[in-house]
Amino acid sequence: MASNRTAFPTATAPAALTELLDGNRRYATGHSRHRPAAAQHPFAVIVGCVDCRVPPELVFDQGLGDLLCTRTAGEVLDEAVLAAVQYGVEELGIPLVLVLGHERCGAVAATLAHLETGAPVPGHLALLVDEIAPAAHRTRALPGDWAEHTMCAHTAWVRDAIRADPAFASAHIAAGRFDLGTKLVSLLP
Repeated sequence: MASNRTAFPTATAPAALTELLDGNRRYATGHSRHRPAAAQHPFAVIVGCVDCRVPPELVFDQGLGDLLCTRTAGEVLDEAVLAAVQYGVEELGIPLVLVLGHERCGAVAATLAHLETGAPVPGHLALLVDEIAPAAHRTRALPGDWAEHTMCAHTAWVRDAIRADPAFASAHIAAGRFDLGTKLVSLLP
């Protein structure tokens, strides 16, 4: 199922970002709108975390078919994620890619725990630690919450990595942080 829209009314990145943030405000204040649909016409790609507390369609109060979502633990990039984003940007003409991090991220917490203890990282989890650890190292000396600083730095790094890839030159790439308490998304600088 998808949105009842035939297409996003203004296929520009600023209009898409405004629609996401407006939907997020409806969601955060308990005024979600849900609509049945029969086709997909996504207006934004969301690169998000697998955390079940942060489902993009609900966070942004969008119907099925409105968002093209790809989710990995800690928004870690790999070729499959990049291919999904490129499909949305090139094949579907989506003007906006939003990388969405969130507070209290388990992938960040696991990375920090491994860095603090030096314990070996089992199996496939090594990819998460390898990808998130640079942000943790860059933010370790900052005052305040190391996990929060790491999550924001990693989310911004993912945004910047996508921005730097010529495959996504036609899209606007942004990064945001979801607050589990307020349910609001704020954009990262």
